Amino acid sequence: MEECARQLPAGEQIFLDHVGHFAADRVAAGAALAQAGFAPTPPSVQVNPAPDGTATPTGTGNVTAMFSRGYVEVLFKTADTPLGRQLDTARERYPGVHLIAFAVADAAAHHERVAQAGMPMQPLVSMQRPVDTADGPDVAAFTVARLSPGVMPEGRIQMLTHHTEHTVWQPRWLTHPNGATALLDAVIAVGDTAEAAARFSRFLGRPVRDTPAGPAIALDRGRVQITTPDTLRDLIGRVPPSLPFIGAYALVVTSLAVLKGVLTQAGLSFVERDGVVTAAFPEPLGQGAWVFVEDAAALPWRR
Repeated sequence: MEECARQLPAGEQIFLDHVGHFAADRVAAGAALAQAGFAPTPPSVQVNPAPDGTATPTGTGNVTAMFSRGYVEVLFKTADTPLGRQLDTARERYPGVHLIAFAVADAAAHHERVAQAGMPMQPLVSMQRPVDTADGPDVAAFTVARLSPGVMPEGRIQMLTHHTEHTVWQPRWLTHPNGATALLDAVIAVGDTAEAAARFSRFLGRPVRDTPAGPAIALDRGRVQITTPDTLRDLIGRVPPSLPFIGAYALVVTSLAVLKGVLTQAGLSFVERDGVVTAAFPEPLGQGAWVFVEDAAALPWRR
């Protein structure tokens, strides 16, 4: 599939927008991103705005690594709310990636579609967080469509519509010492690949494809790759701490040579094979691995 280079989707397009680490220590997690050669944004606390102009904390805040296509998020708890407690519960199962978010042009329409497909949904949520820009303080605003808890045991699986592209993807945050430019795929190990793939297919409204690594759902940009625990171990050299496990995500870099130099200088171990560099997350980011490539076609599950 020819993947769209547009930052945000139009019409019926669906993009893999971002993945999210659930972290215990935002300072350590941000430092771990920087250690691996990312340029993290300043931390921000998320709120739910009300019609009367007031705002209530969602219970989480974030630090991000923004790319020319997509981004990576580190979420941390800021208040004892349902969302904050959900973060704690997920981390008790394993520390690492627990969120996969898909960008759509109309979150409300997809919210209705998914509900009609028989998947229970939470009410639509308007969210925003304060953002510093080169022109002064601003906000990043989103509409988020979330499944009810437990519908997707893989984690917080959601769709969102961005309303403020200019504040989220600021040019000053898009350049990284490790050369990362785009989020590609999310890789999930599960006990029953056919069942998980069918659920993701119903949620996303896209067909399942068979790949050498297991079933996958390809989007207009990015894909969800479903694997067995053994296949994940072969792909990234890591055994899932529990199932299901969002064990890896793939990123495009401008140069593997530059990336390897950054990782080596930081003292982070990695494995290189057939145009792919795999590196385990530093401990503050949890369990799992980055899979770096210069060309998406080099990913073992895309060959």
